[in-house]
Amino acid sequence: MVNIGRIPEKWAALTPERDAIVDTPSGRRMSWRELDGRVRRLANGLLALGCARGDRVAILAKNSIEYQELYYAAGRAGLVAQPLNWRLGVAELARIVDDGAPKVLICSDEWRSTADELARLVDVPHWLQYGADGDGSYEDLLARSPDSEPETTAQVGDADPFFILYTGGTTGESKGALHTHTSTSFGMLNQTVAERIVATDVYMLTGQMYHIPVVLSMNYMRHGCPLVLMNFEATSSLEIIEAERVSAFLGITTMLNWMMAVPGFSGYDLNSLRNIQYGGGPMPSSVVKAALDSFPCTLIQGYGQTEGTTMCFLSQEDHADAVRGIHPERLKSCGREGFVTNVRIVDPDGNPVPKDGVTAGEIVIRSEANMTGYWNRPDLTKATLRDGWMWTGDVACWDSESYVFIVDRAKDMIISGGENIYSVQVEEAVNQHPSVLECAVIGVPDDEWGESVKAFVVLKPETTATSEEIVATARQHLASYQKPRSVEFVDALPKAPTGKILKRDLRRPYWAERDRSV
Repeated sequence: MVNIGRIPEKWAALTPERDAIVDTPSGRRMSWRELDGRVRRLANGLLALGCARGDRVAILAKNSIEYQELYYAAGRAGLVAQPLNWRLGVAELARIVDDGAPKVLICSDEWRSTADELARLVDVPHWLQYGADGDGSYEDLLARSPDSEPETTAQVGDADPFFILYTGGTTGESKGALHTHTSTSFGMLNQTVAERIVATDVYMLTGQMYHIPVVLSMNYMRHGCPLVLMNFEATSSLEIIEAERVSAFLGITTMLNWMMAVPGFSGYDLNSLRNIQYGGGPMPSSVVKAALDSFPCTLIQGYGQTEGTTMCFLSQEDHADAVRGIHPERLKSCGREGFVTNVRIVDPDGNPVPKDGVTAGEIVIRSEANMTGYWNRPDLTKATLRDGWMWTGDVACWDSESYVFIVDRAKDMIISGGENIYSVQVEEAVNQHPSVLECAVIGVPDDEWGESVKAFVVLKPETTATSEEIVATARQHLASYQKPRSVEFVDALPKAPTGKILKRDLRRPYWAERDRSV
């Protein structure tokens, strides 16, 4: 029986004194022996509070050792971790807490005041805090709990729910994707094969534990590898890689761009790096090539969703071949289906579209790594999971060798003068300008054409560009009707914690009084 919560148990027996977690913000390090002992006591403590199999444990914190041990303790005890996005407002957090109805809410000292506000809005039986400025209740629970294996552990795993991750993705209201021990394990297997994980790896988690990349970090721990925690900042990332001999991490376009732009980048010792996975959205070909030139390691791309973990991969060899001129167009692809995943691109009736690299359809996924459904949302579950396939809402085409080329989210496609314009294609063209750090393209109302193309552009530090220059660059790579008709320069783009650009936030001011779903 697979129980993700028992990962520390294995490595406490095999390599008890090796680092399990390095918490760089606090400067703490924890061995596998210590981690496993704390997980057992925490699991017993949660059960002693009256939590029963299947009950939720909500967590409000930034990345920390305690956060990771809570995942494992919940799994060990048969409970369900319910991570909370601290970037959300109190009203939305209250809605999510009310939806999950946790028996316990645990926060770090940084979020005490938020927890106090939540306590006035939602009914949670138990509230715990950790951290130097907390009330000590978390450590008190550990101190009074027995260091023995919980009685429930042997009966828990496989189809039992393990965590609920709430995601609004690019589409709106938060909804809870429910994963089991089995779906988590299969998601890990996909990653193991794609990343080619080895026991000597050291993994750096750049994202937050309340989103799906936490599965990637737990997978490295499943292989006995140390997990290095951080809160991303470009210079400190390079320093941590050098100091901890990090060999792998997941980045997004902006992260890699900022790291490469750090003064003295070439002076950092990054030779421990073995592989970088990137995801969270398409990466411009120009950035891929720059990263391969700048980092002393391989690259892979992972395409995934909270609902299905990572589903497609563009391999290390695909990247190496592309920069040598062998199928360079595949740098615009997210690769092919993962080891435990079946991918199809289908029309609205579910029929596969031709593998001609042109005909677009919706990506659907069949995999043991898929979520079991949306928590408390049978309507959304029924619409998303159909006859064993998960409908992603992503529009793509595929070529004769089944490489998937995402062209848009279904809601992001722009229809101008009767022509379908895929924002990803326009963004790829805009990103060819050397001053562009990142961009997002949306459709805005146009009385003549229905919609027109608008680009939001973030420039690289200490560079300049004009709207006319951006449009001219895009025109070199696009048909005339596809080019942006307006360009707005911004300091930053609105993003979900996974790094996905929230185009709905960009569209909302333009469509508030119009008939278009954001």
